[in-house]
Amino acid sequence: MSKRKQKKTSLKSAILLLLLMALLLITSSYAWFTANQTVTVSTLQVNVKASNGLQISADAQNWKTILEKTDLTKAAADYSSVIINQLPDKNLEPVSSAGVVTNGKMEMFYGVVAADNTKGGDYYLSATKQTDVSGTDGKYIAFDLFLRVDQPTTIYMTKTSNVTFEGDDKGLKNAARVAFVTEGNTAGDTDPATMRALSLASGTADIWEPNYDVHSPLGIAAARDYYQVTTQATGGSLIPYYGIKADIPASTIPMKQVTTANPSATYFAAITPKFKTLADNQASPDFMHLAAGVPKVRIYMWVEGQDVDCENGASGSSINFDLGFTAVAP
Repeated sequence: MSKRKQKKTSLKSAILLLLLMALLLITSSYAWFTANQTVTVSTLQVNVKASNGLQISADAQNWKTILEKTDLTKAAADYSSVIINQLPDKNLEPVSSAGVVTNGKMEMFYGVVAADNTKGGDYYLSATKQTDVSGTDGKYIAFDLFLRVDQPTTIYMTKTSNVTFEGDDKGLKNAARVAFVTEGNTAGDTDPATMRALSLASGTADIWEPNYDVHSPLGIAAARDYYQVTTQATGGSLIPYYGIKADIPASTIPMKQVTTANPSATYFAAITPKFKTLADNQASPDFMHLAAGVPKVRIYMWVEGQDVDCENGASGSSINFDLGFTAVAP
């Protein structure tokens, strides 16, 4: 065979290989996202119905019955030394948390999936601890709020509390999480500055998993292929998962080892959500038992990368977080 023919044959083989690789990348469903794909957040609503003296505030000073995003933004600007409200304007990216609280903040880890060509081109998960920062940037939502009741009261999440989608439902709402960090409690007549300074030194957040019983077709495939879990489109049971609790160096954790069974205890911790709700929102969880006074609660909202529905097919979705509290039993 002439050198020219050999070169043509080699070129054709190389092109064919590239086409096959491209096809695999298009048709594969990866746990987490690849290529830095993001999630649009179109609205953030935090609503509280006033009942039995229940009130809410973003700054422990101006009390009302409905708290809006503008209130949270203003509180962070007015009291920037103690109130850190991270409210991304447009996009979220997958993160993970084991719910560990240190110095009033829940530890969040940003995960990245990348191929390591020195190890056969397999995909590996790395993770980096994040820092809450006030403003419109960030990969997740975090903010403080204050509740006030005049007498001992049980607080419930309203039945309208949920994570929903806009446009095409790609299943990303099923990977959403919300966490509540109770920073402390004071008497109702305490100075607002003291209320704002409340901070939980160490502890664990209460995690809520909405839409736990439904999964997209690609989420079902990711559950099978990466987490060795069999589930179904509707009526599924709660799937155990492991949140990230420490930085993960690059090329350390192969994606196919990030399963719901026996992951590395160095980097992962088993998660049992305190609250869970069905996709059709039948439940109204008993959220908190309050003594008369004011508790400070820090709230986190994010897309959990360790959830089976956090896969490439769901990227580019638009989701809404709606959160409400009431003192009226369902």
